[in-house]
Amino acid sequence: MLRGSLLPLLLWAGIACFVYFVYNPVVAVLPGGLFAVSFLVGVGLRRRARHSVRCSVYGALGGVLDKSMTGF
Repeated sequence: MLRGSLLPLLLWAGIACFVYFVYNPVVAVLPGGLFAVSFLVGVGLRRRARHSVRCSVYGALGGVLDKSMTGF
């Protein structure tokens, strides 16, 4: 697990759980989809810059988690 990534993971999971229980299970897919799209764009940009697959995956995951905590 990435160092310092527990708080952003809890934030993403907390938002998804809150939306699941308050609104609808189908609506809970939106935060998951936003996370997935951000992750895939990050991997694509890193692969285009000729990073290795492993570096691209780790970097994209770290980037999504880092950018999701910008306001905190």
